[in-house]
Amino acid sequence: MRDRHGLLSQPIGRVLLNMSLPNMLGILTVLGFNLVDTFFISRLGTEALAAISFTFPVTLIIVSVAIGIGAGVSTNLGRLIGGGHAPQAKVFLHDALLLTFLLISTLATVGSLCNDWLFTLMGATDGILPLVHQYMQIWYLGVPVLVLQMVGNQGLKATGDTRLPAQILGLAALINLLLDPLLIFGIGPFPRLELQGAAIATVVSWIVALCFSSYLLVLKRQLLVAAPISISRWWANWKQLAHIAQPAAVMNLMNPLANAMIMAMLARIDHAAVAAFGAGTRLESVLLIVTMALSSSVVPFVAQNLGASQKLRARAAVLLSLRFILVFQTLLYLPLALWAEPLARLFTDDARVLEWLTFYIRVLPLAYGPLGVVIIVATALNAYHRPLASLTLNLCRLFLLMLPLAAIGAWFYGVKGLLLALPLSNLLMGMVSYLIALRIKEPANMPPPCHFENGDWTGK
Repeated sequence: MRDRHGLLSQPIGRVLLNMSLPNMLGILTVLGFNLVDTFFISRLGTEALAAISFTFPVTLIIVSVAIGIGAGVSTNLGRLIGGGHAPQAKVFLHDALLLTFLLISTLATVGSLCNDWLFTLMGATDGILPLVHQYMQIWYLGVPVLVLQMVGNQGLKATGDTRLPAQILGLAALINLLLDPLLIFGIGPFPRLELQGAAIATVVSWIVALCFSSYLLVLKRQLLVAAPISISRWWANWKQLAHIAQPAAVMNLMNPLANAMIMAMLARIDHAAVAAFGAGTRLESVLLIVTMALSSSVVPFVAQNLGASQKLRARAAVLLSLRFILVFQTLLYLPLALWAEPLARLFTDDARVLEWLTFYIRVLPLAYGPLGVVIIVATALNAYHRPLASLTLNLCRLFLLMLPLAAIGAWFYGVKGLLLALPLSNLLMGMVSYLIALRIKEPANMPPPCHFENGDWTGK
């Protein structure tokens, strides 16, 4: 299992490139998955689209928990694999998946019991609430499958294999694309299930993806074993997993929260600016794909090399990634600045929205290089077992810099002042993050990997 993909020995740039390209495909697949669902559901009418929009905050919370657990798995598993502790890695993944199933099943059960109350509180009307219920009752049943598959894929990525997880995501997206119109609209022998059909198509795609992920983990990669019951081992491994997972889950929720606050500020000035900001954030998710793909590659690379006591190689990978992303995102800005208005016209023909979206495209991507630095340093800090430092970095960017500067900018200069505050915040925090990267190191009280002693796994 150790160094199957050259994370400990091959040239750093080549390894990160080989890992990042499949990661990009996986991210594009996830974006396409959501767009396909939204496209078909929008054909059912405004109420159906509104209903699915109401589900986003709830699904985001559970998916954020999954992303946090995945970060803990990738970091801890990478360190165990890099240190040559393959048996411990297999049992750690078993315990992580057990916790994942128990936690997500509990959240889904509570969510289903509070479904009507929760969405009524969020503002769903009597006409929309039954549509929300149709979708969510299926979604809650299937979400443990989704999360197990997500965490299992992080286990594969911890070995340095990003190609197979991307293929699994691609297969799931293809199945969802095929089933969505059949089950939503009742084509051929299939009944017309509308929103319930969309949920069933999604869950079926998750089940198929989990089957393939399980095959790879258990049989092909032999990365997972059925470990004996041991409450003391569970507690030790779950505690070590939570050390990374809890801050990572909270961090994943911060950006949507900050964006919601910015949209609330814009709504007080100009509703056209709200529409422009919404389109701009969707465009931003595409423009930062390379950054996100590279940051996903940095975590297992750094974790494995720290586990193998190759600290200089881990640090070199972080610095190389930062330099690359600064250059790449800066070069990407040049065509955006030249073609900002034609690009904005792809999203709107409203003159006022077009004006603000063009301004957004000309201003915000200018600091996507520094923003990429923040993202990569934050993920690298998780690999260095400094999750609270990672969380603090993002909290400072969003709540100490971005939101106060946005409020000041909006007060004095309106929409332009608010939007200009965003790249300024990213630039300042990018500089701070780069300085942190130059001094980054493991904590002095780094927990040791688990050991197998006398037939039982302990955290000694």
